[in-house]
Amino acid sequence: MTEKTEETTASVKPDLAIRVWGMSQDGKPFFQQARAVEIRPSGAVLAQLDCTLNPGDVVGVQYGPKKARCRVSSVQNTPDGRLRAEVNLIDGQVCPWTDELTAEQVASDPVVAKSRRRFERHKIFFNMEMADERVKTPIRVRATDISANGCYVETMLPLDAGTILKVEFWLDTEKISTSGIVRAKDPGVGMGIEFTGLTPSTQKRFQTFLDSLNAGSGGFAGPGNSQAQGAGN
Repeated sequence: MTEKTEETTASVKPDLAIRVWGMSQDGKPFFQQARAVEIRPSGAVLAQLDCTLNPGDVVGVQYGPKKARCRVSSVQNTPDGRLRAEVNLIDGQVCPWTDELTAEQVASDPVVAKSRRRFERHKIFFNMEMADERVKTPIRVRATDISANGCYVETMLPLDAGTILKVEFWLDTEKISTSGIVRAKDPGVGMGIEFTGLTPSTQKRFQTFLDSLNAGSGGFAGPGNSQAQGAGN
């Protein structure tokens, strides 16, 4: 009886409430509730999706307070007229449902994402201004994932990959101006930006500053915290 009970318990699949957002196949932004019916350290299978997605699309996912970006690897229709999609965490993203995984699941996943970046990224809100060099009109944004090498800005309307930017932010009391370039465009989710004009010494100081931030910062860094608006708001 004990063996049967253990086997039944082990076979129970998760059913986690997940929020998903991005840009659907028809070019419209979406934001909806879904269910994670299979989970692993590097991804999940999402069910009860109403949006139209294709393999290769990037979506944002949230479980509890934790968010991450995923790439869709496969999509299938279900009998109820909805979609089921397998998603994989983008390299460097932290798994939002780690607390729901068993030690065996973590140990057996061969593709757990490990960041290849030179600098550790921090999941904080960091205020800065950016301007398309062709337009020169600055916009105030709030990066949500940042290191001395670059950042990610959540926005429904990201700029095209390859766009050259002027980027300004504060390092303690010093205003830093540098160039940047949009490296990744995820429609309906955001854009990845590389800082291209920081000197090695400034990069090192900036990373040291970011590494020193903790919960005492209230999750924010940079001046004008109460005024800054995320580009997607």
